[in-house]
Amino acid sequence: MSFNKKTIRDINLDHKTVLLRADFNVPLNAAGKITDDFRIIQALPTIKYLLSKKTRLIICSHLGRPDGMVNSKFSLKPIANKLAKLLEPHKVTFVADSVGLDVQNAVSKLEPGQILLLENLRFHPEEEANDSKYAESLARLADIFVQDGFGVVHRAHASTSAITKYIPSVSGLLLEKEVDSITEAINQPKKPLCTVIGGAKISDKIDLINRFIEIADFVAVGGAMANTFLKASGIDIGHSIYDKGELSLARDIIHKAKQKSNQGSFVFFIPKDVVVAQKMNSLSKTRIVDWSTHVIADTINYPKSSPLKDYMVQKDEQILDIGPFSSAFIAGAIQLSGTVIWNGTLGVTEIASLHGPVGPFARGSEILIESMLGEFGHRPYSLVGGGDTVGYLEKRNLVDAFDHVSTGGGASLELMAGRKLPGVESLMNKERD
Repeated sequence: MSFNKKTIRDINLDHKTVLLRADFNVPLNAAGKITDDFRIIQALPTIKYLLSKKTRLIICSHLGRPDGMVNSKFSLKPIANKLAKLLEPHKVTFVADSVGLDVQNAVSKLEPGQILLLENLRFHPEEEANDSKYAESLARLADIFVQDGFGVVHRAHASTSAITKYIPSVSGLLLEKEVDSITEAINQPKKPLCTVIGGAKISDKIDLINRFIEIADFVAVGGAMANTFLKASGIDIGHSIYDKGELSLARDIIHKAKQKSNQGSFVFFIPKDVVVAQKMNSLSKTRIVDWSTHVIADTINYPKSSPLKDYMVQKDEQILDIGPFSSAFIAGAIQLSGTVIWNGTLGVTEIASLHGPVGPFARGSEILIESMLGEFGHRPYSLVGGGDTVGYLEKRNLVDAFDHVSTGGGASLELMAGRKLPGVESLMNKERD
């Protein structure tokens, strides 16, 4: 499926003033240092293309949730410093607002091949309100608007929607790549299609789960949302996190999946074994609870019979990862697949290990990664999305190993679920032959 919106390749950019909407919503530590530059790096191809056309380049973005108020904690100044290093020898300047006289003066001083980064758009409440006057003020800064902030195009904000009414608006290279990669994986996947969904709340991904049940051959769930499915299936989950208000929803999904399974070759998989601990930290003693086949408990206890507690999550325990049987089952499904879509880690990946890079509750996610990357023989096409998932891959220096890793959390979910994205729909259409 080809992208049907005009991109920066389709228009004359030579010596134009261009306003680029990027997504520089990156994590900063307490000292204001960028801890993950993935989104900045992904924006560079568009920025470098625009600079090659001798444009005067203005970049705007948001950072965090300042609630429409100026807050130095959410300033884009550190991003300006990072861009200056990445784009040397191009000059990068920063202005402490996004509209107004200071911004206009800074724009007037721009020379071809130079960059001006505006301050956080969300310091103005008009941004998230999709305010026309604010959007028009942004549009007056440039000749052409380029939308490349995939992480925000599912929102109808001033810099994604209203602005396109006042200025010729096209897509950047990242936005085009994101939309093409995701829509092709969903609409024209190499079969069989295997999907793995993690995260906390079923309601956050209900449309995605339903869509995957409709189009995929295999759907597996993990993370905290799996606890709700387990609880809905009658499994005792101790004091694990789950959502009481979503039990009925989980039962409905399980029923829908069973109906699909009865119609043909389809698997909806919830964990058959889990890793539990009394506390969620790197010093906690872990154990595996296998309530399905009892293979692990029986093997460990042989020649004695396994005590009943080995088959059950205890009241003082919480589920923190899927177990080795479940991990192997999902890995096996991946080995039989042509396309794998992964959104959401399968366990708690934030806890560091005392022994190596893989945390005590991240082994399920790690086996999934190994299978997707061909460690067990076959390597399918791989598409990964979700902020926690991408963050984990960044920490493991594995982002470049996958076929496509999305920069958008909510936007990728919306697109996978088949919804229209306001920030894409508002761009200029390509002329048809």
